[in-house]
Amino acid sequence: MSTFMQKKEAVVRKWYVIDAAGKPLGRTAVVAADLLRGKNAPEFTPHVDCGNFVIIVNAAEAVLTGKKLEQKYYQRHSGYIGGLKSVQYKKIMAEKPEFAMETAVKGMLPKNSLGRAAATRLKVYAGAAHKHEAQKPETYEF
Repeated sequence: MSTFMQKKEAVVRKWYVIDAAGKPLGRTAVVAADLLRGKNAPEFTPHVDCGNFVIIVNAAEAVLTGKKLEQKYYQRHSGYIGGLKSVQYKKIMAEKPEFAMETAVKGMLPKNSLGRAAATRLKVYAGAAHKHEAQKPETYEF
């Protein structure tokens, strides 16, 4: 018996919708990252991009547990001396909840070409409406 290896040409991608309303941001990001990699399929192959498309709706209603809204910061650095910029998650969740969700999911994907390709299949919306009804996405419950 030989090990099954998925071919790139034989990958069939599905569309999934995840509703983040009332669910922890990190838990939603874990489920989305697994679907983007294709780890829910029995024919998952680590070195092949066999993931699915994921639509996350109601990102504005995702919750951060504990005191993370006040204590957690998103940080970036310009590369120059004194170029560290910090933004509190309370402000991010109020202004750009899609960015917070995308950042969480991208942080859970591999840091290589497979992860970058998977990140392009992620669609995040702050509200309940999305523009991908034509793809007939399935609702994914976790």
